[in-house]
Amino acid sequence: MSANEDQEMELEALRSIYEGDESFRELSPVSFQYRIGENGDPKAFLIEISWTETYPQTPPIISMNAFFNNTISSAVKQSILAKLQEAVEVNLGTAMTYTLFEYAKDNKEQFMENHHPINSATSMSNMISVETPNTASSSKKKDKKEQLSKAQKRKLADKTDHKGELPRGWNWVDVVKHLSKTGSKDDE
Repeated sequence: MSANEDQEMELEALRSIYEGDESFRELSPVSFQYRIGENGDPKAFLIEISWTETYPQTPPIISMNAFFNNTISSAVKQSILAKLQEAVEVNLGTAMTYTLFEYAKDNKEQFMENHHPINSATSMSNMISVETPNTASSSKKKDKKEQLSKAQKRKLADKTDHKGELPRGWNWVDVVKHLSKTGSKDDE
């Protein structure tokens, strides 16, 4: 059988095996993702397997660069990839995508034993502590009153009455002037 026939047969098998499995995702006919672990599991990770043109005679490309894996340290990712590469070498020449996904599922705990999640809460606390000095300086600026020049103060005093209030209608539009400029439709 040629590599293309092997790939077509494996593609059909993967589609039938993982039909309805929310963890499996076919990105293209030669590229697949599988989430190992449940949603919300801190030890869950995503494996992406892409077939080369000569797969299964040559190894597939295995990646863990998905955004889903951002909480996993690069050392743990490298360890998982190394263990998967060992499985690839054992299965070279045969359809192995299903085997690799199942191998990862069976060995999830062992793969993730050195995993310490890069917690989003710690990164948030770091952000907060970084922002704290900025917040303090901005509140000091708010405490200062706005400084006006003498001319600005006079202008403001001329516009207001003795109580410091603007006269009624100071921002109203002169209706008669406005209508005479735009032309009223009632005149027609």
